[in-house]
Amino acid sequence: MHEPAHPSTANRAAAPRTVTILGSTGSIGTQALDVVRRHPGRFRVDALSSGGGEVGLLAAQAAELGVAAVAVANPMREAALREALAARGLDRVEVLTGPGAATELAGRGSDVVLNGVTGSVGLRPTLAALAAGSTLALANKESLVVGGSLVKAAVRRPDQIVPVDSEHSAIAQALRSGTHAEVRRLILTASGGPFRGRSRDDLKAAAPRQALAHPTWSMGPVVTVNSASLMNKGLELIEAHLLFDVPVDDITVVVHPQSVVHSMVEFVDGSTIAQASPPDMRLPIALGLSWPDRLDPVAAPCDWSQAAAWTFEPLDEGTFPAVRLARAAATASATHPAVFNAANEQGVAAFLGGRIGFLDIVDTVERVLGEHDGVAPGAVTLDDVEAAEVWARARADELLDRR
Repeated sequence: MHEPAHPSTANRAAAPRTVTILGSTGSIGTQALDVVRRHPGRFRVDALSSGGGEVGLLAAQAAELGVAAVAVANPMREAALREALAARGLDRVEVLTGPGAATELAGRGSDVVLNGVTGSVGLRPTLAALAAGSTLALANKESLVVGGSLVKAAVRRPDQIVPVDSEHSAIAQALRSGTHAEVRRLILTASGGPFRGRSRDDLKAAAPRQALAHPTWSMGPVVTVNSASLMNKGLELIEAHLLFDVPVDDITVVVHPQSVVHSMVEFVDGSTIAQASPPDMRLPIALGLSWPDRLDPVAAPCDWSQAAAWTFEPLDEGTFPAVRLARAAATASATHPAVFNAANEQGVAAFLGGRIGFLDIVDTVERVLGEHDGVAPGAVTLDDVEAAEVWARARADELLDRR
């Protein structure tokens, strides 16, 4: 048996991978650029996109990396972006604006497209990247959750989608230890968020500032609130089901407050393979960019010279019903997951805006899910998915306004 090349030396002489980063000014995008900086010669960033809230940072990134094109979703920010680019002597950089700008960049055929945008707006860029044959480093879990069978049908080769969520990256790594037929179940770990151990009564008066105080991870506000409600874990359960072709009943969620074991795979012989590292999103991001190789270095490993304890607790589904709702949505129809996500996005926005209570988010999702008829997987189209989303947002808003 031949020894494989060491990941740090494999492909050293190869041409750099071309990369498009969607959501470059957000948490995932900025950390991805940190990975790129640490590994000169491995990557060439061709294009960047953002929502448009930080055009100065986007222009600075474009100048540093020498990109050919930038995009902002908000067309009202075009003039400010062009001015910021011109101030750095970047008058020749192509500028795209509008809701379809990120999709245009994603479909241009970069070796890797990192989809780091937040929300279901990432679906069309995900489909565009897959159609162009790019490797999709997927941090935008919502596009897979919402698109479901559409995304899976667009995949053109094995490993074209490389997950960037830490949990799914952990599972992808652990799955190298056996065949699909040898998998008994997947174990998704959850930090428990800032409200771990609380009861529903405790959470009635929970404020946005409390929900945003995550004990482990530094993330954007939507993802952080989703983590507090465990809605993020519900989305991740659907994502794992779709990515790894494992039934939802064979995916278990356990609470692991230390966030060192990022997820596990249990095999039929009783073995469980876990991926462990201190919480640092640069590790799964780096794997998304370089898969199947590992970069050297990326993040600090666990310090085995120091005493440490890892604990695991069952999920309190009475206080946090989002995972139960996710299981139901994943098996109900092809469009129920889109409704699940869309209603939640409306609820999170209303909560952060001070219009509703914390518990109202998931309670509203449950109500909207119960009213949706759904479309069968074999018959679903992109129009069906987007129509289900529009309906879910409108219905959720009606219910939220009453609260």
